[in-house]
Amino acid sequence: MNIAFRLNGKQVQAEIRPDTLLLDLVRQLGCLSVKRGCETANCGLCTVWLDGRPVLSCSTLAVRAAGRHVTTLEGVQEEAEEFGMFLAREGGEQCGFCSPGFIMNVLAMVREIPGASEEEIKEYLAGNLCRCSGYMSQLRAVKKYLDAKAGQGAETAAWDAKAGLAAEAVCGAEGGQ
Repeated sequence: MNIAFRLNGKQVQAEIRPDTLLLDLVRQLGCLSVKRGCETANCGLCTVWLDGRPVLSCSTLAVRAAGRHVTTLEGVQEEAEEFGMFLAREGGEQCGFCSPGFIMNVLAMVREIPGASEEEIKEYLAGNLCRCSGYMSQLRAVKKYLDAKAGQGAETAAWDAKAGLAAEAVCGAEGGQ
């Protein structure tokens, strides 16, 4: 069966069998950040976004991607690198095997719950297993990343307000609004 979908913003087509898993398809298409872990939908290593929502690709049939948007870590590289710096600074990356799925879930959470509390973070990320970090370093990284994102928003708003006042002053003085 032939399916067409968008993978990381690019239109693709693939010939698949009805039982092909999304995990296997995206890896065949070169997205090697998507990892095979437990194969029981319990570890989060295989997380991708389907129309912007996190799904476990090890338990999602590839045919579900037909006509939809699939995003892997390769498709959010800039954001992933930004969060990855926080993860590394807090010692939360350790071996790195779980990092792609973890990062995909963190970035999805930031979109869904921008000012997440510690309890919301823990609940949202509960399906991500890591055998190295002990989770505290990952939690610290997520909290610092959220704080930085909130600070960027405030800084951007303040800068925009200043720029608006400056533009208003120039236009008002000239009389040409």
